[in-house]
Amino acid sequence: MKILAIESSCDETAAAVVEDGRTVLSSIIASQVEEHRLYGGVVPEIASRRHAEAIVGVVDEALTAAGCTLGVIDAVAVTYAPGLIGALLVGVNFAKGLALSRSLPLIPVHHLRGHIAANYISDKELKPPFLCLVVSGGHSHIVEVRDYTDMRVVGRTRDDAAGEAFDKAARAMGIPYPGGVALDRIAEDGDDTAFALPRPKVDGSPYDFSFSGLKTAVINLIHHREQKGEDIPVADICAAYRRAVVGCLSENFLRAADDLGYTKLVLAGGVSANRLLRREMERLCMGRYTLSMPVLSLCGDNAAMIGAQGYYEYRARHVAHSDLNAVATLPIDVNYQ
Repeated sequence: MKILAIESSCDETAAAVVEDGRTVLSSIIASQVEEHRLYGGVVPEIASRRHAEAIVGVVDEALTAAGCTLGVIDAVAVTYAPGLIGALLVGVNFAKGLALSRSLPLIPVHHLRGHIAANYISDKELKPPFLCLVVSGGHSHIVEVRDYTDMRVVGRTRDDAAGEAFDKAARAMGIPYPGGVALDRIAEDGDDTAFALPRPKVDGSPYDFSFSGLKTAVINLIHHREQKGEDIPVADICAAYRRAVVGCLSENFLRAADDLGYTKLVLAGGVSANRLLRREMERLCMGRYTLSMPVLSLCGDNAAMIGAQGYYEYRARHVAHSDLNAVATLPIDVNYQ
């Protein structure tokens, strides 16, 4: 089954052709990073306009790269939630029109489920059930993936997501957007023991995360040194901060795995590209758990992951009609009705 997939939830316009949920025939991404860097973050109105300008060309390029025409496409999958509402609407409306014009099934895909499904492409033997740590700019969840479309959230952030926490700390140090990516790179040259930073816990909820206090601690550290006229050792602060965030993520994730009896673990989301997180999870899992992580090219937003999850949504008969709408916020464990 060949699925044409479309992703436009934030600032990447993406299209892909995916066969049977596991084989990527093409994956095209038009990024807006350089434009949004001017503003220090994603500007939703600009993102929506750029999606509208790019989507036709991106879809055409994906079909060409896959050696396909619309005549051999069996269904259209699209990210419909969650994300920037204007950006989502561009992809949803384009997919609806395309599916209607070709009498093709329209498959609505939850963005975070797509991130999890990136692992089905990287690891073709991976099958549920497993426990997944989903970490991105806007979300930090521990999810029981009981089946391809049956999920339960067992842990989540109470405030900032991990990626958001990285970006905000980077901004405080004057690191340009996208700050989290640059912070990870700079931290490689720093001493992660140079500063003692807190690892906040949520009372009564051992699997939940809270990063706002940690973020405040590093911002206060920077401000205090500035007020005293002291140098700001950016690499060391980046390294210590990264170590603290990764420590919170890995500790709660493994605690949940042990308590719930999971030995098959999976990472997903943009922050799964973080160098230290990948190294730490490989080290901690060795001899205790099996670990799957998406290849780096599939960690960020892309349409291949939407096509992968779309295949399993289609098998579960989660198919939409022309009244499909975009949804800015939607839990990962809610199936399309």
